[in-house]
Amino acid sequence: MDTDVLVVGGGPSGAAAAYWLAEAGHDVVMVERKHYPREKTCGDGLTPRSVRQLNDMGLAEALTKHHRFDGLRSLAFGHTLEMRWPDHPDFPPYGYVVTRHDLDHLVAQRAEKAGATVLDQTEATAPIVESGLVRGAVVKRKETGAVEEIRARYVVVADGSLSRFGRALGVSRNKSYPQGMAIRGYFESERHAEPWIESHLDIRDSQGNVLPGYGWIFPVGDGRINVGIGLLSTFHQWKAINTTHLMNEFVGHLQRTSTWGASPETSTGPATGGRLPMAFSVGPQAGPTWLITGDAGGAINPFNGEGIAYAYETGRMAAEILDEALTTGSGLVLSDYDRRLQDAYGLYYKVARAFVHIIGRPELMRLMVGTGIRSQSLMEWVLRIMANLLRPDELGPAEAAYKAVAAIARMAPAA
Repeated sequence: MDTDVLVVGGGPSGAAAAYWLAEAGHDVVMVERKHYPREKTCGDGLTPRSVRQLNDMGLAEALTKHHRFDGLRSLAFGHTLEMRWPDHPDFPPYGYVVTRHDLDHLVAQRAEKAGATVLDQTEATAPIVESGLVRGAVVKRKETGAVEEIRARYVVVADGSLSRFGRALGVSRNKSYPQGMAIRGYFESERHAEPWIESHLDIRDSQGNVLPGYGWIFPVGDGRINVGIGLLSTFHQWKAINTTHLMNEFVGHLQRTSTWGASPETSTGPATGGRLPMAFSVGPQAGPTWLITGDAGGAINPFNGEGIAYAYETGRMAAEILDEALTTGSGLVLSDYDRRLQDAYGLYYKVARAFVHIIGRPELMRLMVGTGIRSQSLMEWVLRIMANLLRPDELGPAEAAYKAVAAIARMAPAA
């Protein structure tokens, strides 16, 4: 099989790249090793940035069949704040909760309708390399066991945070950059259709001790809620923390303090988790005939752990680069991909890395959260910064975040 572009991985970034390339008239094949629809560990929340990308792909009407939410409710130190998504000229003031089981299948179908060839149950097992250039992949069809080659002028690597295919090309993670760990489960709940997603910033165990990380409850709208907990590698001794135990403590905390109804009895199945590479910690991002996108490139926002929006955006950006390469007949434009990523996210993610190092110190986390949660206006600013939703007429997100980080650092005791 020969094609213009082979996309390895059928998650958000791969499907977005396949859609935009097919929409531009190019021959594209996307391979996904599992069978659609399939489960994927995720919080399932789509922020306004994600909704914008899905709307641009023509999926606005399809999204309305899923649960819409209008903002974020934050809880910490006995205080509760409800904050609506801000008005913005580029992003809608609402989000959706859509399970990855449904979402990834929806976007893959959209890519197929645009003209992409979508092959699920097909795993790219090794790159095809000729004269030092990647020219496609050896793939295995799971249904038949057949092994074949898909040859392509260019390859998009979008196979997720583990990125076996990326590692085969020499891609690796910069271990000095932060990464996250997250675990989530589904629970039956009468509050499954609330218009707020919820974050808990001071999780406590049964003895009242503050636990590292933050918790979330995302109403799914189908009788279930998505409950999870996230942890940053900047927390002291994070490798020694058992995330399953942390999840159980959080569910116990919800049982004691809330009416969400999350408990072992309402659980719909075992919790699942994984590691989250952040802030473009994985590289190189490009080679002479390939680009890396989404979680495979560590595109996750360190401020809030959001990965879906940046997967869609980087998949689209990769498609634009490859469209230019295919149209002009020159692959030299691929060398511009990293610069475009840095222009779009570099400074913002640099600040986010500094921020998560600061909150990795428990005393600073308590100081920041304990102070901020008392101010509605301050927390609304924090929401806009952390979700990367500042308006063009406001301070740039990097400058605003720098001021916030500097203010926290000034209040901090000497290290």
